[in-house]
Amino acid sequence: MNHTLSVSLIITIALFGDLLSGHFGGVARGAEVLVRDTDSLRSAIRDLKPGTTLKIAPGEYPGGHYTNGLVDLTVEALDPDSPPLFRGGKNGWQFSRCHDLTLRNLKFSGQSNNGLNLDDGGRFDQPVTGIKLVGLEISDIGPRGNFDGIKCSGLDEMEIRDCTITGWGGQAIDMVGCHRSLITDCRFIGKPGFTASAAVQTKGGSSEVRIEKCHFINAGQRPLNIGGSTGLTLFRPSGAKYEAKAIIARDNVIEGSMCAAAFVGVDGAEFSGNTILFPQKWVFRILQETTAPSFVPTRNVRVENNRIVFRRSDVAIEINIGAGTQPETFHFQGNRWFATDRPQASEPNLPVTEIGGSYGIDPRR
Repeated sequence: MNHTLSVSLIITIALFGDLLSGHFGGVARGAEVLVRDTDSLRSAIRDLKPGTTLKIAPGEYPGGHYTNGLVDLTVEALDPDSPPLFRGGKNGWQFSRCHDLTLRNLKFSGQSNNGLNLDDGGRFDQPVTGIKLVGLEISDIGPRGNFDGIKCSGLDEMEIRDCTITGWGGQAIDMVGCHRSLITDCRFIGKPGFTASAAVQTKGGSSEVRIEKCHFINAGQRPLNIGGSTGLTLFRPSGAKYEAKAIIARDNVIEGSMCAAAFVGVDGAEFSGNTILFPQKWVFRILQETTAPSFVPTRNVRVENNRIVFRRSDVAIEINIGAGTQPETFHFQGNRWFATDRPQASEPNLPVTEIGGSYGIDPRR
């Protein structure tokens, strides 16, 4: 064999082997990468490949990271009992168009914009799928202005589980055009000095989102903002005529705040099995904030089998009803209403007749 040809063949085989193993040019696909300090974190982020699992050792790391277009990426604590803390930066970490992303047992704190920013890269007709957030702790975001613990734009089939968000300026979780997603077993705790408007907000054409088994404590003016107000160019899908649709809030505990939940530009929702404790002004709000042509009025909400404990000295009007809504399409059934300071005045004034409600008996017993 020609010597030159032989050498060329050997080089070609070696390079092909590198490509197959994923080592050519950085971290191997499917590799597990250990990070122990800021320098190794930055190096790992720069060289990430699809399928990588990034394990981060205990300690404090700067925020302000950006990852784009990777699939099947996992970022998690090396030691789940001692999660790494990402402190500061505008965003703690932004992941754009990262399908099948998993973030597990991480902390973010002190960001001036958003703790996490997860988005579709502006491709409104190509949602990102398969994101899982598990065991995250996010705190002290903002503190003032529309800045979120977790900002979600154009995400489908997302799961947020066992996360705690404490202190934020806008929303703890803000979902714009997100679909077929689950938020479960999470905790939302408001803090003085933070201008929190909501804990969980589903707007901009969001649909089929379940919020269940969560605990809200003084979690903004509207702990659950089912719907909202979105610029018409930001809806996903484009041209949607509702802020939210088919949203389910079930088996949550909601303590304090100006109200427990607001229904805003929503076309169909379920609010059931929740425990509401001592709202400060209203129990619910029925509002319309987007009034574009052909946009649906707030309608078709089922409020069923909730335990509602309040002080009549705080709540003179149970439901704040705004203009342009259809409260007559709401359905109330089996709710248990109890005014602790005036049990005889527990029965609410509702826009429709309630079926099988209970009034004046403490549902906590």
